[in-house]
Amino acid sequence: MSDGGRLVSSAVGAEGRGHGRRVVAALGLTQTIGYGVLYYAFSVFLSPMRHNLDASGPQVAAALTLAVLTTALCAPLVGRLLDAHGGRGLMTAGSVLGTLAVLGWSRVTSLPQLYAVFLAIGVASAMVLYEPAFAVIVGWFDGHDRGRANALLAVTIVAGFASSIFLPLSGLLLQQYGWRQALIILGLGYGAAAIPLHALALRRPRPTITTAAASAGSARRTDLVKTAVRARPFWILAAAFTAHSGAVATIAVLLVTYLVHLGHPPIFAATVAGLLGVLSVTGRLVTTGLRRRWAAAPVAAAIFALQSAGALLLPVIGETAAGAVGCVLLFGIGFGVATITLPHLLAERYGTVAYATLSGRIAMFSVADKALAPLGAIALAQVVGYGWVMAAVALACMTAALALVVYHRRSFGRPATRPAVQEAS
Repeated sequence: MSDGGRLVSSAVGAEGRGHGRRVVAALGLTQTIGYGVLYYAFSVFLSPMRHNLDASGPQVAAALTLAVLTTALCAPLVGRLLDAHGGRGLMTAGSVLGTLAVLGWSRVTSLPQLYAVFLAIGVASAMVLYEPAFAVIVGWFDGHDRGRANALLAVTIVAGFASSIFLPLSGLLLQQYGWRQALIILGLGYGAAAIPLHALALRRPRPTITTAAASAGSARRTDLVKTAVRARPFWILAAAFTAHSGAVATIAVLLVTYLVHLGHPPIFAATVAGLLGVLSVTGRLVTTGLRRRWAAAPVAAAIFALQSAGALLLPVIGETAAGAVGCVLLFGIGFGVATITLPHLLAERYGTVAYATLSGRIAMFSVADKALAPLGAIALAQVVGYGWVMAAVALACMTAALALVVYHRRSFGRPATRPAVQEAS
């Protein structure tokens, strides 16, 4: 009997609340280390890997793109498994795979070996990073919107510092031990933390429905998914968050380069770009606070519109220090907003029975765009210049904003999909 198809009473009683806090604490830690080791550390080791493997920078960088695309392709299957079996076994297995893949990364001697290792890292990432972690949280806090919002906020705030921690840590380990030994240390550290935490902390919530009702969960989940994907609101959400994912990824990759192109010193450009991490935390706090008074979709739409303005103004006023900082502040305030908004909108409209399946379908598009959009932006910059790249980023953010406005107007005052396949209570 799966925990994904049950209604749970996760926040009822002291024991439930206490374990809920332990789940959030465990996921906050594993997401921070997971993103730090499986994603952010790559940029630190790119140059020494390039020399050691006698390869070009783009050839080595393609490994990370391959991993992200693999994560996107695996997202729908991972979502179905999460709904059917819960997160404990899947995330524990993913932690083991991630650990072995990082250790294998430390031993590669050729590009084919590097690509094979990063295929495994892509699969592991789909099993252990934000999407499955959010599915666990959404399931645990089923029926408790404020508790769910606070839990998602807590995990993303902690994990938001992954780059701030692991970029300098990876650099220090590289300097002290070399890139191969550094990866062994990081891989073993990740495994020592993530494997036991996922195995022990992510136990199944206590069920509150009968066995007979639970046995029908799979059929209800299938019906809900079919109903959702045949209707326009689901695809409006997919379009909004795919467009926004590509815009954010493009800025993350190209901001330093573009600020230097505008005439700023590299150290200034890197410092200003570093504000994005801090601003992502600020944006999540602001968004969560605003959602207590207004609906989530228009709140996110307004913030995405601010990001559009920031990207559009950067070529105009970005040559001055104040202008560059102002534009980055406008864009950065929405840097992490999508991360906590999409889970809320999906759970609000469709419930938790098929949350991971639906989230996985959207992730297939949004994560793929995260991998491909920067490559397209680099090609566009070489042909027509960075100004047009910023215009494309602005257009993507505004498209996401308008899509959320349309979604809200179509949804407001209408029955959601969830009652059509209502869970037993």
